[in-house]
Amino acid sequence: MLSKKQALLFFLGGTIMFSIIFIALSIDTVAKGIPQHTHEENMTKAVVAGRVLWDENNCMGCHTLMGEGAYYAPELTKVYDRQGPDVIKAILTSKVPWAPHGRKMVAYGFSDQEAENLIAFFKWIGEIDLNGYPAPPPLKNKLK
Repeated sequence: MLSKKQALLFFLGGTIMFSIIFIALSIDTVAKGIPQHTHEENMTKAVVAGRVLWDENNCMGCHTLMGEGAYYAPELTKVYDRQGPDVIKAILTSKVPWAPHGRKMVAYGFSDQEAENLIAFFKWIGEIDLNGYPAPPPLKNKLK
């Protein structure tokens, strides 16, 4: 059993050691990892405008993006790869609510330009290296 002094030293030593490790890994991630994985060079004005639309319309209130957001509607990290730009544009510009599987999506009726901006945002998000997240759907794995 440790004495109070030994326990305090053990606690402080562990806290200091793991704080140093955390700071070192954070610096390494920021210095090397983020620009390589996010492909900032591909961020266009359309991508930024799509992100603004995403935020202004509270899309994260229903959808998930890179694992963050609500779980009412589908995960949209790789939606560009799964659905393609034509399907996405048709859904975004629809004047009637879209209700697949009983879950209703609001009919935002975006203009063609707004839809193109959101599609550019989804394409850019889909190109971020997320180390395999999200995993392909189970059915897709069985077909290979």
